[in-house]
Amino acid sequence: MNDRQIVYHIPALLEESVAGLAIAPSGTYVDVTFGGGGHSRAIMSHLGDEGRLYGFDQDMDAYANRIDDARFTFVHGNFAYLANFLRYYGVDVVDGIIADLGVSFHHFDDAERGFSFRADAPLDMRMNRLATVKASDLLAKAGEEEIADLLYNYGELKQARRMAAAIVQSRAAGKPVATVGQLLEVVKPFIKPAQEKKELAQVFQALRIAVNDELGALRAMLVQSLQVLRPGGRLVVITYHSLEDRLVKNFIKSGNMEGKVEKDFFGRTNAPFRMVNNKVIQPTAEEVERNPRSRSAKLRIAEKI
Repeated sequence: MNDRQIVYHIPALLEESVAGLAIAPSGTYVDVTFGGGGHSRAIMSHLGDEGRLYGFDQDMDAYANRIDDARFTFVHGNFAYLANFLRYYGVDVVDGIIADLGVSFHHFDDAERGFSFRADAPLDMRMNRLATVKASDLLAKAGEEEIADLLYNYGELKQARRMAAAIVQSRAAGKPVATVGQLLEVVKPFIKPAQEKKELAQVFQALRIAVNDELGALRAMLVQSLQVLRPGGRLVVITYHSLEDRLVKNFIKSGNMEGKVEKDFFGRTNAPFRMVNNKVIQPTAEEVERNPRSRSAKLRIAEKI
């Protein structure tokens, strides 16, 4: 792994997640969150001459990390369109899909992208720089109720209503919330000092999810995974917060986002997947010590029936 990949991202639960794919050397696999290429490189090491890997990333910054190998194809696109992109490349079914839903270190550490509260910068937060709506645009145009809802639903912030009111009042007074520093100035009065880092992270998480429609994209990818996975194919997903994890857990369990398990006439469960790990897999203490950002990672592995 070269210096660029180390800086770009350190993949969480690398060995456990790649093992979860149960890779066949001649199989076809998809890494829907290519990023620094850590998971993809590990997958490639298990593939034979006939194997194929497609690495998706909507951020062209990740293109610099692409793998120079005829068996690998970099796909510049959002995994919400998984099935369409695979069809474009002539792929109908695949043997495994892996998704690491964590934000790459690169995004947090590149101050100008506006993903982190640790450095002042324009409030951008777009994963795909070709997208038209930045976080600053959202805060400039959305109504108070919409801002409050996204802070509460995506950030699970108890002071969401008061924060939203302060944002709207600030822009009405001619002080738009367009930079990291301006956002901090507006929301900090509603955050307890002892909880500052945690709650600021929740504020930024909420805006990032909204700007990139992360949960909508995840729902779309999960539904399409059923279309493109062959029977016996594996779905491997690493989540980092409860909103994502709940969707993944429900979908694996029931085939829908609500987790409603349907049964046939004989009382048998109509589940599209078999859970490979009944208990969620989390990083060891040693991995967390090496990579503190992996602390909240949760791995779920399922096999299509």
